[in-house]
Amino acid sequence: MARRRITEEPKSRLAVWARRVALFALATAILGTIIVRADLLEIVPALATVAGALVLAGGAIVLALGAMVVIWKDGLEGFGSALGAMVIGLGLLAYPGYLGSKAYRLPAINDITTDPGDPPRLEALARVRPRQGSNPVTYPGADAAAKQNAAYPEIEPLLLSASPLVVYETTYVVINKRRWRIIEARQPLPRRRDGHIEAVARTPIMGFRDDVVVRIRAEQDGARIDVRSASRYGWHDLGTNAARITSLLEEIEAAIDALPPASRSPEPPAQEAPRPPRTRR
Repeated sequence: MARRRITEEPKSRLAVWARRVALFALATAILGTIIVRADLLEIVPALATVAGALVLAGGAIVLALGAMVVIWKDGLEGFGSALGAMVIGLGLLAYPGYLGSKAYRLPAINDITTDPGDPPRLEALARVRPRQGSNPVTYPGADAAAKQNAAYPEIEPLLLSASPLVVYETTYVVINKRRWRIIEARQPLPRRRDGHIEAVARTPIMGFRDDVVVRIRAEQDGARIDVRSASRYGWHDLGTNAARITSLLEEIEAAIDALPPASRSPEPPAQEAPRPPRTRR
């Protein structure tokens, strides 16, 4: 009895290459994200790695579309590989596409503050911020303030019926809970200085470092909090700084409201211990 030979349909080479390129793009994107978050390279080459992954993802989509056309016309195998490449490519480009839509809708600013007229100053952060390729530490000025007021009218100082010292300590706890790296912290002193906290926050996915400074100033019936959040790199923050300030102030306000009234009523802030007199030799 003669055996029947079963011949398999040839597989589309475009589908094979689409799958390979898509998997390579996925691996490159994961590697680039790790490089950025772990600071294994400078920011420019690290971002170039991520950008390369996105280019590869676009190439995988083009190859997958071409493979589907060939498979439809010539009856070749490989539709599953082409479809998988398409899904991976679109998945990699989905988040950048979302960010692109935000960049189109929001103004191109990278420094947000509740007090544009007298923004909290980056002092210790100015010394630790990388100088090569990073944004200036000085506030951009009136043009940025006008764009901010138009896009984020809700960004304004927070007034609290609590002593500056209580507000400072509560703010310090809230920042620690957020796992921001505190660079410098100075508690408020009566009629001598404002409370001042400088910290480094990181974005959720890529882990970009942004600088945040909080100022606690005494008011007649309590304290006023002003916040400034500034991106270290890039001309557009995609709304990150405004969202960060809003959520921080909401959390601080909720923490103060949760305190017993007796513990948040204004009281004389602690004073620094006097320095011992110098002794002559």
